[in-house]
Amino acid sequence: MPENEYMLEVKHLKKWFRMGNAKIAKAGIRYLHACDDVSFNIKKGEIFGIIGESGSGKSTIGKCVLNLQDSDSGEIIFDGENIFGYTPKQMKPLRKDMQMVFQNPLASFNPKKRLGKTFEEYAKFLGMTDEQYKKKMKELLEYIKLSDDVLSRLPKELSGGQLQRLAIARAIMSEPKFVLADEPVSALDVSVQAQVLNLMIDLKEQLGQTMLFISHDLNVVRHLCDRVAVVYLGVIVETGTIDEVYSNVMHPYTQALISAKPKEHPLEQKEEIILKGDIPNAIDVPEGCRFASRCSRYKPGLCDHRTPKLKDMGSGHFVACHYPKGHNLDNEV
Repeated sequence: MPENEYMLEVKHLKKWFRMGNAKIAKAGIRYLHACDDVSFNIKKGEIFGIIGESGSGKSTIGKCVLNLQDSDSGEIIFDGENIFGYTPKQMKPLRKDMQMVFQNPLASFNPKKRLGKTFEEYAKFLGMTDEQYKKKMKELLEYIKLSDDVLSRLPKELSGGQLQRLAIARAIMSEPKFVLADEPVSALDVSVQAQVLNLMIDLKEQLGQTMLFISHDLNVVRHLCDRVAVVYLGVIVETGTIDEVYSNVMHPYTQALISAKPKEHPLEQKEEIILKGDIPNAIDVPEGCRFASRCSRYKPGLCDHRTPKLKDMGSGHFVACHYPKGHNLDNEV
């Protein structure tokens, strides 16, 4: 395997949030298991998707990857360098290579500053001269298909789609090696989501951009990503290429997510799998399989006592389930 094949390697990442007050003995200390032994890698030039319900821990994983949130243990290897535990000072030189596009474009810009001023200040932070900034800004505006008059406006004077395209322009202004997009289209109208998604596809095809794309929308992930990891209650339950996971889905949770996808044609025959109950409390994580209480394949004595590990089912397809579709791993350790 080439030494530099991966832009990002995440190994056994863990983040627990302490709950309660340590000064009050009766209150006790408990932990919210936001991210629990998560491992994945992203190849250079690919878009890797993370998908799951609200509260599954996918955004926490993204923040830990960028060291915007301290992690408890694990490894975060960015372009060959282990950045786990880096301080803000140590991260500063890497920030231009690791950029982020946030979910709410309006909240990601200073509401009191005209957009041109925001971009000018960022250009100075990157060490650009005025001439370099003007040239770069012209290229970016042409790329995102917006006229330069948007720079004279305040964020509230633009639509969500226009602002999100500007947020993407800001993210790629430093020519980063890696971009994290955390649900970048969920706050947008359906009519403008396609514009932003097509722009992200262009980032990959024209610029070779490496990206981690976090979403709860299966249609979006299937349209955009090369590989995907399905996250449930802080752990990855299934991962593989988009084609393999969608055409040969094995985990019952992934099956339920895919079944909830709207019909693509009125005559399409599909059966929606309705999951029982809600995602369990991440503070009181159940023993054994975390999906057991909502699973139709639940087997007492096994699923509620032994935690399934990710197993290679072939073709780079991994699943964490004692009874994946078409297989019985009951006797495997």
